[in-house]
Amino acid sequence: MAGVELRSVSKRFGKTYAVRDVSLSVGKGEFLSLVGPSGCGKTTTLRLVAGFLAPDEGEVLLDGESMQGVSARSRQVGIVFQNYALFPNLTVFENVAFGLRTRKTPEVVLRQKAEQLLSMVGLAARASAWPRELSGGQQQRVALARALAITPKVLLLDEPLSALDAKVRNSLRFEIKRIQRESGITTIYVTHDQEEALSISDRVALMNDGRIEQTGSPRDIYLRPANSFVADFVGVNNLLEGEYLGEGQFRWKGKILSVEKALLPKGPCSLMIRPERISLSSPADSSADASNTFAGRVSGKVFLGPLVRLAVDVEGEQILVDLLNTEIEPPALDDPVWLRFSTDDGRPLAGR
Repeated sequence: MAGVELRSVSKRFGKTYAVRDVSLSVGKGEFLSLVGPSGCGKTTTLRLVAGFLAPDEGEVLLDGESMQGVSARSRQVGIVFQNYALFPNLTVFENVAFGLRTRKTPEVVLRQKAEQLLSMVGLAARASAWPRELSGGQQQRVALARALAITPKVLLLDEPLSALDAKVRNSLRFEIKRIQRESGITTIYVTHDQEEALSISDRVALMNDGRIEQTGSPRDIYLRPANSFVADFVGVNNLLEGEYLGEGQFRWKGKILSVEKALLPKGPCSLMIRPERISLSSPADSSADASNTFAGRVSGKVFLGPLVRLAVDVEGEQILVDLLNTEIEPPALDDPVWLRFSTDDGRPLAGR
């Protein structure tokens, strides 16, 4: 039985669809991220699960039970917002214990539960502190502990890290995943940051214009995008516009590349090649008519720590190439280069 299930759910605001015919299943104990550009419908989907909005069509189920007519308060859902929403007049301990007090939980049980959760999020020593005395990352941990205190069936997180600086955000995303794994709670996480979604999720659902474009593991989403929109949104990519000839043959810049076979009709399409699947060659190693080598000129160069990213002009088209940052000096701007494409896993894609 799924922890959360959406069956053909749609939501309109006026004549505009915010969510259109979305069907989605989240297994018990699973961590699923909803990711996509601003305005794609991911927060509306989260609010439909929470009960803050009612669907115009379809239904939402929690643990196999329809939520039609069930209020947000009665759904046993824990929610963590972007802005923390802590009570400034309550200590850290009392913020975590708030939901338990409203449910008239016995004091002994309340204290034990609140202390356990504060220990889990690494804030046992700050139980008596006020929210204003905490950093943004610490406040978000308190908000997470408060959401878990009521033992919800589902945990919903709406861009909880977007207001934090990069270093804290990177650290806290792994803490959230650790806490979710330890608690075993079904979790839906909304973010516009595709790197964040790929790094902590069991599965990712990528939304666009109110629809789900693809659902799959982070590896599948990255390596096997369903269409050109998914490929372009997730990670850094090269989408080569050319012609699929069938049987794993793709024509680009007058050359025929051997690529992954695709269930596509013959004709114009895009070929996805990640920057890390392109390497530098040399005229001595490559003949001018080699099918997977192309002459170009370096038009841009960016240092990224472990990587150096080159922008290479190939017959008027910019190709991105990622090189490991070794002791060998990479080419300079305007240097001529030869690119060798590893196209055996290049993926022909239909547009969207």
